[in-house]
Amino acid sequence: MPTLKKQISDFEIIEGRKEDLLQLLDLIRDLAAFEKAPEKVTNSIESMEVDGFGPHKVFDFFLARKEEEVLGMAVTYFRYSTWRGKALYLEDIYIKPEFRGLGLGRSFFSFLAKKCLEWNCRHMVWQVLDWNQEAIDFYKGLGSEIDSEWENCYLDLEQIKRLASNA
Repeated sequence: MPTLKKQISDFEIIEGRKEDLLQLLDLIRDLAAFEKAPEKVTNSIESMEVDGFGPHKVFDFFLARKEEEVLGMAVTYFRYSTWRGKALYLEDIYIKPEFRGLGLGRSFFSFLAKKCLEWNCRHMVWQVLDWNQEAIDFYKGLGSEIDSEWENCYLDLEQIKRLASNA
């Protein structure tokens, strides 16, 4: 790996394609393991193909690559703030551990900032786990604000079905 670290400057960030979905799912599983929740990944290549490339596309993804080796990923979609307008939501960003600290994260954020401008987004939003101090420090180093005022809310599919049946 030391050779790759010395040559990390010749990586590229590309828009994900259908043929990249298996690599994306592998990175998603790596991220889930890092976040101590590997059992939570229930997504499939078939679902991601429909959701990322079907008639009602709901997400984009980008891969950092050096030649054919995938180094990391970012998954995004649009969200809308009634106060501020269109936003790019960064669902996940993940750099393989052996490639962290080499500028890939900063390159991803620069790339995504350009996408925000291209897509007329007014802001970019993401979350970070409160125990991931390395990521928190990185995001603060980018100049981002970390809002501890809001709590996340979540309904899973079974809860949605129960709620819908009571309507």
